[in-house]
Amino acid sequence: MNQKNSLSLDSCFMDLDDPLELFKIWMKEAEKKEINDPNALSLATTNEKNEPSVRIVLLKDMSQKGFVFYTNFNSPKSNDLKKNPKAEMCFHWKSIQRQIRIFGSVSQVSDKEADIYFKSRPYESKISAWASDQSKVINKREDFLIKIDELKKKYKEVNNVPRPKNWSGWCLNPSSFEFWLGNEFRIHERLKYYKVSNAWNKKILYP
Repeated sequence: MNQKNSLSLDSCFMDLDDPLELFKIWMKEAEKKEINDPNALSLATTNEKNEPSVRIVLLKDMSQKGFVFYTNFNSPKSNDLKKNPKAEMCFHWKSIQRQIRIFGSVSQVSDKEADIYFKSRPYESKISAWASDQSKVINKREDFLIKIDELKKKYKEVNNVPRPKNWSGWCLNPSSFEFWLGNEFRIHERLKYYKVSNAWNKKILYP
């Protein structure tokens, strides 16, 4: 028989007041079991017509300030966030039957933070950030590869590739978390944290 927490949920939900601490614990478990990219998440945004879009991005940092990912600031996702700075992230780890949804407001990270992260990237990834007009139409893939070759000639020093001005990070500051644990016959377990006056409250949801 599985142990339970004070809310009669599986003990993996624990009894923590801060959802970020529970997120860190679940992420560590996912890092042990998930084969590829446990930091991969679905990011949902909406444009000025309230049309939703979702895509996979990688979580690159997390703190009390929020959850950070990096991208081209001329991309559709960035244009969405400039118009409506709210988004939702969804982590799903099939290997451990767990999922976390995080909703909140989004803001740009500082240039200093973006510079530090960009410097840590592999040389080829830095070059591709310069070469790619993300999500724009190209006539043929060879055009992209030619741009990469040209930029490698321009930036020959591996450790001296500057960050493009249109490439930076977004930080999602959460106002709600939902933790989900899968069970047989759809008898799943769900725990939601939501912020009220800077304090976190909890409630159990039906599957």
